[in-house]
Amino acid sequence: MIHLQDYFARINYQGPATPELSTLKTIHALHPAHIPFENIDVLLERGISLNLADIQQKLISNHRGGYCFEHNALFMQVLKQLGFEVESLMARNVWRQPADMPFGPRTHQVLRVKVEGEWWLADVGFGGLVLTDPLRMETSDEQQGQHEAFRILAQDHGWMLQVNVQDQWENLYDIASQPQEPIEMEVANWFTSASPNSKFRHNLMMARATADTRYALLNNRLTVRPRNGVAEQRELNPEQLADALQDCFDLKVESEWLPLLERIVEIGVR
Repeated sequence: MIHLQDYFARINYQGPATPELSTLKTIHALHPAHIPFENIDVLLERGISLNLADIQQKLISNHRGGYCFEHNALFMQVLKQLGFEVESLMARNVWRQPADMPFGPRTHQVLRVKVEGEWWLADVGFGGLVLTDPLRMETSDEQQGQHEAFRILAQDHGWMLQVNVQDQWENLYDIASQPQEPIEMEVANWFTSASPNSKFRHNLMMARATADTRYALLNNRLTVRPRNGVAEQRELNPEQLADALQDCFDLKVESEWLPLLERIVEIGVR
């Protein structure tokens, strides 16, 4: 069980604890604004636990972030305790993947939430293009979020989520319709955190989405994109990188992270 009041304090939510659409929309916006996406523990080979008590300790009590399995496991439990009907689904990241590139595994967890008889897509753990709003799943119409517009296209085996970037619709991830059991999350989490073929093992990745700005970090390249504004990018030295972790991603830099940050700057963006 998640301590809901601690979670609400972490995301600065002060509304009702009721299973209504307004509740889902509000906490869905607040979660990625206050709990960053980050993979520091993967790079430090600390392992990623999907035990709810461990996730609660890390993301809430320790004021840390995490990646999709941690974020959406926490969000799923919160929604269930509020009285929502929730299913866990698996997706395949196809964002800007070349057409001739073989598909990778389904290693992204998303949530399907039923509210007032209608299914909604919820996902608070997709990094630089994380949803800031839940999306209706039973329509292919454009749905405007706080930052970008999205749409969900039905497919034989599930759905394709698309995002509108510079007036072009691009595939983001492919969602399978079959609800997943916890063991599937464990297997995918192992691949993402431990396989040498996982991109999370070789790159520092962070993201945070407030109502006004998206922040994204790939190794030492920081991207700041204001709402309806032009993105700015710059490469950071170790000191600037440590400052960005605090100022942009609301993380208190631990001493054990400093050698990692120096190594990340040496690697740069490849």
